[in-house]
Amino acid sequence: MLGRFTSDVETVSNALQQSFLQIVNSFLTLILVSGMVIYLNALLASVLILAIPLIYLSSRYVLKKSQPYFKEQAKVLGDMNGFVQEHLTGFNVLKLYGREEASQAQFHQITDKLQEVGFKASFLSGIMMPVLHFISDSVYMIVALLAGLQVMAGLLTIGNMQAFVQYIWQISKPIQTITQLAGLLQSAKSSLERIFAVLDEADEVSQKEQSLQNDLTGQVSFNHVDFNYHEDRPLIKDFNLDVKPGQMIAIVGPTGAGKTTLINLLMRFYDVTKGSITVDGIDIRDLSRQDYRRQFGMVLQDAWLFEGSIKDNLRFGNLAASDEAIVEAAKAANVDYFIRTLPGGYQMIMNQESSNISLGQKQLLTIARALLANPKILILDEATSSVDTRLELLIQKAMKRLMTGRTSFVIAHRLSTIQDADKILVLKDGQIIEQGNHQELLADKSFYFELYNSQFRS
Repeated sequence: MLGRFTSDVETVSNALQQSFLQIVNSFLTLILVSGMVIYLNALLASVLILAIPLIYLSSRYVLKKSQPYFKEQAKVLGDMNGFVQEHLTGFNVLKLYGREEASQAQFHQITDKLQEVGFKASFLSGIMMPVLHFISDSVYMIVALLAGLQVMAGLLTIGNMQAFVQYIWQISKPIQTITQLAGLLQSAKSSLERIFAVLDEADEVSQKEQSLQNDLTGQVSFNHVDFNYHEDRPLIKDFNLDVKPGQMIAIVGPTGAGKTTLINLLMRFYDVTKGSITVDGIDIRDLSRQDYRRQFGMVLQDAWLFEGSIKDNLRFGNLAASDEAIVEAAKAANVDYFIRTLPGGYQMIMNQESSNISLGQKQLLTIARALLANPKILILDEATSSVDTRLELLIQKAMKRLMTGRTSFVIAHRLSTIQDADKILVLKDGQIIEQGNHQELLADKSFYFELYNSQFRS
């Protein structure tokens, strides 16, 4: 994707800059000189005009043969850019597992493929010039011969013959220019197709403009919801759930059970295939996505912070927040003291990877950001994974403050973090196989009971 909007756009830009004026100039020259040739001698001009379809058909044949290679070249170039970006980002992991040589070999495979398709594309487009020269020279010889015969017959003066021959060369120059630019234009065409393949994609879901008149209370209902990524493979089937405002709903289950998909449907990253999801009795498909999503806060395992000051990161969900409100949110999230120990405090600049603070500290910052946004509904996804015990306790305390008075959906594999949930949903193959609070599910001694005991035995 990145390659389509960097290297492909650059290819199109270069092609337009280098070729547009030359092509316009060449076509104007071709039209004007052709008119002069016809004016001087219609018979000789007919020979020249008959050669133009031959030049066109030859060029079209070569371009048609080379076009697939230009498309493949653009694709492989995008693959190479993606490969480089991915492996530079994960370079430490490569070194850790000793995969440098394997990665290098894979890179050579991509570059060899790029060299192969690039050579074929350049070779085929390069054939056009020799073919054009052959046709031009042949036409020149035929016209010169016919002009000589007409001079001998007294039908043409030597001066007109000389002018005619010069005009033939004038016609060949713009044709050669257009032909030389054909390869560049072919490459640009392939890049344009890749760019428009993205731009022409339909919107993910239909956009309706009904705005929220009031803030939500947080009542959520899933009504006979079906969803599938592929028509022949349903993922969520006849899913029903009613959530009261302020309730904490925990979602557990094996990998692929549909936990994250359920949240994506609630956030309206996807639309349901069948059924409906309502919030405060309103079908979420009838709401403006922007207004609707503004009611949500998210704290994810992969805590995302952008390059900028800590204050700007905290204010991200509420641009109108005052400095005092930012500090209060940080205190509530147990991160104010840590921020004040940093050089620059709230003004410290986070680097691009946010690697100048720990994962747990990033999660505390995202909790503070969510508190400052004051959402009505919370999405918490593995927010206490991969942190030490002390930070986990701080995060859990901050989470409790964050969830107070808000409808919360928590995805967790660590069942110790969801024992206070109002309702725990156990998902398997896109369906609820168990539901209830922690004590009720343990008393049932079914899937949740086994999962809970296996975690604490380990």
